[in-house]
Amino acid sequence: MKNLVVMLPTLDEEYGLREILPLIPKGELKQIGWQTEVWIIDGGSKDLSIEIAVEYDCEIIKQAGYGKGAAMRTGFNKFIESNKDALVMLDADGTYDPAEIPTFVRNLATNDVIIGDRLHGTIEPGAMTRMNYFGNHMLTWIASALYGISSNDLCTGYWGFTKSAISRMKLNSMRFEIEAEMYASCVKEGIAIKSIPINYRARIGEAKLGSLVDGWIIFKKLLLRRIFPSPVEAITGKGNFDID
Repeated sequence: MKNLVVMLPTLDEEYGLREILPLIPKGELKQIGWQTEVWIIDGGSKDLSIEIAVEYDCEIIKQAGYGKGAAMRTGFNKFIESNKDALVMLDADGTYDPAEIPTFVRNLATNDVIIGDRLHGTIEPGAMTRMNYFGNHMLTWIASALYGISSNDLCTGYWGFTKSAISRMKLNSMRFEIEAEMYASCVKEGIAIKSIPINYRARIGEAKLGSLVDGWIIFKKLLLRRIFPSPVEAITGKGNFDID
């Protein structure tokens, strides 16, 4: 039996967690040979996120630093130090379907990194504004042009990794540019990415991603990592802070 971590970065996502956690298919995963743990990487939630996570027997990890990138790097660093074999991460806002986790795991048998491709999958009505749809396509095209390796959906929040892949990635992002940096680091380290089409649903709760400001930050990260392929300060979760 192999060991899988399902990682959910959270900040006030009680409604999304209430929807997602019961749907994580631990039984199906066990049938295909995977024992599953759920890690909640929390950025200081003030709502009922922690209580709901406890109710569903999740491991709660206080993130080091602030922002989604800091949360994910905190989780990645803990994962590297653990005895777990693979990690699937998805946003905790209800936009991604946990029932697709087994598909990620099956693909990890022959690939180091799997990304959930919204742009070639099914986007439910109201799940993505026209501006965000255009912005996602534009950033994905820019990334592919800059790095010479096709990216189907640069900003997706649904990824699967082997331990080898996470150990090799070098990251220092603090915010929503983390997915772009993961793509850039995979290209730099020669880690192949496989895309699989997924369903994308409307968000539960208030959106935290600002289309213009965060889009500019993501674009800058792509340029910086193209010019400076390895970040100066951080290697996969170990930035200017230590994990308690």
